[in-house]
Amino acid sequence: MSNPRNGDTKPPCLPRNGLVKIPAQPNGLGSASITKGTPAVKNRLCQPSSVPAILSPALAHRSDLPIPSLASPLSLATLAGVSSPPGTSLVGLNTSEGSEQPSPERLPGSPSERQLAVDEKILNRLFWYFSACEKCVLAQVCKAWRRVLYQPKFWVGLTPVLHTKELYNVLPGGEKEFVSLQGFAVRGFDGFCLVGVSDLDICEFIDNYPLSKKGVKSMSLKRSTITDAGLEVMLEQMQGVVRLELSGCNDFTEAGLWSSLNARITALSVSDCINVADDAIAAISQLLPNLTELNLQAYHVTDTALAYFTAKQGYTTHTLRLNSCWEITNHGVVNMVHSLPNLSVLSLSGCSKVTDDGVELVAENLRKLRSLDLSWCPRITDMALEYIACDLHKLEELVLDRCVRITDTGLSYLSTMSSLRSLYLRWCCQVQDFGLKHLLSMGSLRLLSLAGCPLLTTTGLSGLVQLQELEELELTNCPGATPELFKYFSQHLPCCMVIE
Repeated sequence: MSNPRNGDTKPPCLPRNGLVKIPAQPNGLGSASITKGTPAVKNRLCQPSSVPAILSPALAHRSDLPIPSLASPLSLATLAGVSSPPGTSLVGLNTSEGSEQPSPERLPGSPSERQLAVDEKILNRLFWYFSACEKCVLAQVCKAWRRVLYQPKFWVGLTPVLHTKELYNVLPGGEKEFVSLQGFAVRGFDGFCLVGVSDLDICEFIDNYPLSKKGVKSMSLKRSTITDAGLEVMLEQMQGVVRLELSGCNDFTEAGLWSSLNARITALSVSDCINVADDAIAAISQLLPNLTELNLQAYHVTDTALAYFTAKQGYTTHTLRLNSCWEITNHGVVNMVHSLPNLSVLSLSGCSKVTDDGVELVAENLRKLRSLDLSWCPRITDMALEYIACDLHKLEELVLDRCVRITDTGLSYLSTMSSLRSLYLRWCCQVQDFGLKHLLSMGSLRLLSLAGCPLLTTTGLSGLVQLQELEELELTNCPGATPELFKYFSQHLPCCMVIE
């Protein structure tokens, strides 16, 4: 998605972890207004600069029809695999605020152009070239385009983000009316992120979204005031939910988890919820026998909690992320590796009490690991990297951001890992040019991050051109990364994206 244009100073809408924010509109309808057929407000939606240009001369001079920015020319006929009449090609038009949606018959141009503009075979191929925000704009052009764009296949993997104020329409008398969510149902959304909602808002959502009872598979609640009662009602009524995220929700308690969690849940994320401690982990372990993924950020969870997991979860759970669990020590790691021996993804990011001995336990017992995150673990030294290199032969991703005691010696151990594809060394302040030389033999590397490493020089970094299979190189805030170096990389690593 591109930077805002035409004087709009709003920041671009960027997806985060699969979440797409559909910007609010001034009429109070917010995201849901797009589903009700009201005219789109152009400047409220992000308009990328990489929109395929499908522009006819007849439309190019229409000042009342704003056009997305144009990139490489691409005609509708080309996308459809047919030849276009000489001098003709069409464009996806946006409607400006307050304008009437044009019907296909009223579009300027010849009959052949109008026919191409609403040909469903062509449109079905064309619309794959656009981002989610662009599709929201294009769906406002006419009913034909909306009918094609509202097919669920164009929205797979996207999650609408709805804030509380966007769920209600203020009526002339001052009363509030819950907005229609029918447009979301037509597009088949099976996951939602609700921000700042209360128990009442959850109940209204369940009553008004046609797919809520069986069709919603994923629910994310952020900065919400949901209580134990609201959580229980939501999971009781929404029988299809198998993925649940609770972030910044401080009004539910551990007792609420005991009364609400259902065995059908396979993925659970809990972060920044002040009432979550060891008893919450006990509830999760006993009530969720089919759990495959657990993401936990809880400052009050101790080593004891990691001994609660059952043999059933030891078989099914493959992903565990313990982020900023400050009370977890090596004793907790012992409990974890024996309870969950089949982990393939493990994060101990911010678990600042874990030392090299804890990493040794991980390396010796979790041989199936493919991703390991040890970022912000200040007690980790080169010895931990030796354990990793010796035992974790299937490891593909290793994150060592802010491991300030890692030196060039540790990188020499990692150089023997033939399976490693992604290596993150952000702000490892002791890594020097000599350490980079050890990485040059790692032909499997596809991603390397050296952002913020202060001791790396231009000379040392230039040697990375030997990694010809590298696809992404991050050098943000790296003093040795000069404009001349970036030019050198563009010539000798043409297939690598270098992040400045």
